[in-house]
Amino acid sequence: MQIEIRKLSIDDYDELTEAMQKAYPEIDDNVWSKRNIQKLTSIFAEGQICILVDGKLAAAALSIIVQYELFGDQHTYNEITGNETFNTHSNNANVLYGIEVFVDPEFRALRLGRRLYDARKELCEILNLKSIIIGGRIPNYHLYSKELSPRQYITKVRNKEIYDPVLSFQIGNNFSPVKILKGYLKGDSESEEYAVLLQWNNIYYTAKKNTMQDSVIRLGLIQWQMRSLKNLEDFYKQVEFFVDAVAGYQSDFCLFPELFNTPLLAPFNHMNERESMEKLSELTEEIKEKISEFAVSYNVNIISGSMPILEEEKLYNVSYLLHRDGKIDEYRKVHITPNERKYYGMTGGNEIKVFDTDCGKIGIVICYDVEFPELPRLLADQGMKILFVPYLTDTQNAYMRVRNCASARAIENECYVAIAGCVGNLPGVNNMDIQFGQAAVFTPSDFAFPSNAIKGEATPNTEMTLIVDVDLNLLKELHHNGSVKTMSDRRQDLYDVILRNQN
Repeated sequence: MQIEIRKLSIDDYDELTEAMQKAYPEIDDNVWSKRNIQKLTSIFAEGQICILVDGKLAAAALSIIVQYELFGDQHTYNEITGNETFNTHSNNANVLYGIEVFVDPEFRALRLGRRLYDARKELCEILNLKSIIIGGRIPNYHLYSKELSPRQYITKVRNKEIYDPVLSFQIGNNFSPVKILKGYLKGDSESEEYAVLLQWNNIYYTAKKNTMQDSVIRLGLIQWQMRSLKNLEDFYKQVEFFVDAVAGYQSDFCLFPELFNTPLLAPFNHMNERESMEKLSELTEEIKEKISEFAVSYNVNIISGSMPILEEEKLYNVSYLLHRDGKIDEYRKVHITPNERKYYGMTGGNEIKVFDTDCGKIGIVICYDVEFPELPRLLADQGMKILFVPYLTDTQNAYMRVRNCASARAIENECYVAIAGCVGNLPGVNNMDIQFGQAAVFTPSDFAFPSNAIKGEATPNTEMTLIVDVDLNLLKELHHNGSVKTMSDRRQDLYDVILRNQN
């Protein structure tokens, strides 16, 4: 008998699916798609391990590397894998996360699982990763759930009073239970959707200079030049050009300005402002879907500035968060300027919330919104670390209102604030004649940050991109050890900011 352990290849896919179907006969949809395996082997070939017995694929283990602090101990399988897009993987992160291990039942007497785990541990040491973490199923729990809580079940498995094919194996390989996860793997009826978070620590791990490397998030800001466009295809070409540019720098986010698609108003200029904006809103759904395709294909989260939508005769100013895994979120501008109300009859949105991304929690407010300190404070209270502010300002004094307020929001909420706006002029479009803008990223004001609390800024009134790295780890350090602690030192015995019930 010959046993070979090596990297998994996409050429192994047919044998892989056959072995998985035999290993998980009780689970529906029990086979990884070829697209999944293709991506895993391309982004992290070393982490995809298989064992061949006499030339036949008998076992496999799949892994990614994640910056664990961005997820914490209370996560689901979908969250840690980015809904199986694996966009959560980073070669610069600190934890090897096991997402799959199985052995063909025909070969289980050969203790191949232990070989896979030994290979994982060796890889963890070679890559100088802090630990291996897995969410382990407890497939025998359904047999005892009527009489035992998950905690009692785990205790009995640890004491070897009960055998669980997964948990007993993990404990036997020196993995320590950390906590119980509820709702970890949807559809896992055998475990009743419970899992055990298990950890193995690399005792040879040496902390790097930045022990939270993937807490460094790269922001790509677009300072968008207003220009006449012949048609929608010209608009898409310009958008894709900038998405391609910032994605080429491996940016995690791409921020466009508020109402950056208003050059498309030109054909409706014979109408009044409200009617023309309603016509523009008819394009929004198509534009949203197209830019979402860019987000997926270029692997970058896109904040699509803002665009108008019409619902039940009400016109809203909406920013879409187009995740690189295909998910779409939206934020509707809450505070409407007098001009927006006068010329377009805009209506304010009624929802204030943070968004979970593969880079942590972010917030979005649009232009005038940032001038109301209560709104970003509510987002900060919900865990927001980066605030994105697409804006559109015509004059320098209007821009300075947005800029100065954005800077203040970064200081008082212990977060980063990124702003991006349009520049230039747009003749032939009513109420959109001129723009003044300067993209920038603001930081808190303390020793770990630039002395002027500006991480980066663009050249004013020039079409360009601004690429800036921000470190979320510095925000944690600031919160606990800063010269001042604006979030924790509030006199909440005297005052508070309350989020009322939302529609």
